[in-house]
Amino acid sequence: MIAFNVIFKYLSLIGSFTTIGTLLAMGFLLADTEGKLSSQAEKLRRLLWGSGLMWTVGSFGTIVFTLASILDQPVSVALDATMLRSFITQITLGQYLFFQTVIALLITASAFRVKKILSTVFLLILSMLGLVAPVFQSHAASGGSHALAIGSLVIHVVALSLWVGGVIAIALLEPDDRPLAVHRFSELALWSVIAVIASGTVNAWARLDFQGAWNSAYAYVVIGKITLTLVLVAIGYLHRENLAKRDRIDWPAFGRLIFIEALIMVITVAMGAWLSSNHPPERPNPPKFDPAIAVSGISTPSAPTWGRIFFSYEPDALMIGILITAVALYVKGVLVLTRRGDKWPVGRTIAFASGIALIDFATSGGLGLYAHFAFSYHMVAHMILGMIAPIGLVLGAPITLALRTLPQGRNKDEQGVRGTLLAALHSKLATFYTNPIVALAFFDGSLFALYFTGLFGSLMQSHAGHLFMNIHFLLAGLLFFHVIIGIDPNPRRIPHLVRIVVVFAAMSIHAFFSVALMSTTTLIDRGYFASLKTPWLTDLLADQKLGGSIGWAMGEIPILLALVATFISWVKDDSREAKRIDRNTARNAAMGRPDDLAEYNQYLQELAQRDRNEP
Repeated sequence: MIAFNVIFKYLSLIGSFTTIGTLLAMGFLLADTEGKLSSQAEKLRRLLWGSGLMWTVGSFGTIVFTLASILDQPVSVALDATMLRSFITQITLGQYLFFQTVIALLITASAFRVKKILSTVFLLILSMLGLVAPVFQSHAASGGSHALAIGSLVIHVVALSLWVGGVIAIALLEPDDRPLAVHRFSELALWSVIAVIASGTVNAWARLDFQGAWNSAYAYVVIGKITLTLVLVAIGYLHRENLAKRDRIDWPAFGRLIFIEALIMVITVAMGAWLSSNHPPERPNPPKFDPAIAVSGISTPSAPTWGRIFFSYEPDALMIGILITAVALYVKGVLVLTRRGDKWPVGRTIAFASGIALIDFATSGGLGLYAHFAFSYHMVAHMILGMIAPIGLVLGAPITLALRTLPQGRNKDEQGVRGTLLAALHSKLATFYTNPIVALAFFDGSLFALYFTGLFGSLMQSHAGHLFMNIHFLLAGLLFFHVIIGIDPNPRRIPHLVRIVVVFAAMSIHAFFSVALMSTTTLIDRGYFASLKTPWLTDLLADQKLGGSIGWAMGEIPILLALVATFISWVKDDSREAKRIDRNTARNAAMGRPDDLAEYNQYLQELAQRDRNEP
């Protein structure tokens, strides 16, 4: 049974990695034609369909054999329609595996229909979501250092899919298409290798950080995987050395090396499939049962003090990885501008860094730790993620920086990465989301949907749910403040008066939400905080009402600052417009011709004179 489960997991991994690599090659590695797939990229559709089909079969087989393994029954029992339906609708692991299967099936069905680069990018993001979904219910989820183990494994899988998938796709390209793709893939591969090594090291340490763990079969497979990874790194170094030769590259030999690299990667993926199907070794002296670890994956911290809030740290590896990537890309953009001789305002860099630091504090810092155990601290973290940190990020103008530094197309027909970003900014979807009413609905309307339904309690029960909330708070805040005070390009030109009206509406709605939360007489967490049995939190309802008052106090200040900033921007725009009119008037006077306003007044006078002359 286990052997078949490993085989189908292996098919699922190879299929998903090849799918991601193919989409990566179609969307970024090969040249496009004015935002549409080139003839070279269209040749990969058959490969995309085949890899998507392999992923679908492997994922469905994983569902069946995982269920049979859990039930300890033959496969025929697992294939029973009622049993299978219960597994994929009521059990979290089954739901995630079914979600992955649906994504794989969708990619397969879209293989011969995708035509534009933006559609390819959308499918690439979707395929990554499908790939990592089951990770949140993997063996790491039941081990220690929950957020560290799960987050590092998600980063490891994503980086590995880009690296392995990219190499497999390049190995299967036509020889004439390979040079361009290899040059473009080189830098991404370097970033992926760094992420694979760092996340793999962290994950191995989180699972095997006790005496005797490294003498197990599980540890030997981990060591073997590490060894093969180092071999792949060495091959990657040879690739970069060959690429440095430019016009003297021996492409046939280079292609043979890529095939060897792809073969080693296939073996490495097989080892990963075995590791994902087997439990890591159990600790010889397991710690005493802690309900907090069973529910939240974190042991109960001591009673909060200012020192513990500011200096405690419970790393959420996935959020840390996202933040590190954002900082690295931002710093690289600034360095590109500096080497070009251009300047980037220091204030924007400071604003962006402040936003990143606040996000880390609210997710992995002491505040993020205590947010798992008390609603009041959860609300503080929510306010920072949704209302304070986004202001710093928006004022950092990351989109403007990207547009100034991203590479353009290699020829006049190619859209390139910068062109793809511009196309996304001017798409119908972007125009819809930047509507101030839509931004307000996500910013304030989602509060009622989250906290006054059973959704909040359900999301708090899992790491994936908690992560979803954090990302939602952050994205909703980014969208709202981008529309109101954003520096970056906006597909809509929103009048300042409309912005001020939206800000006043946001203040009113947020105040109403906070008052409603303070007036509740029942708990809204569906028993989550009570199940933690936190000794220093005795009155959960009082803590919930405290969270409502904190939300009111902390929420109004950032919105008020946005109102002041909008008014100042309005005054500056009017001042700039007045200066423009004065310059235009002076220029016309110097050239001996009237300005537009004078011409219009003269036109009105002529009309009036004509009316008087008519009988």
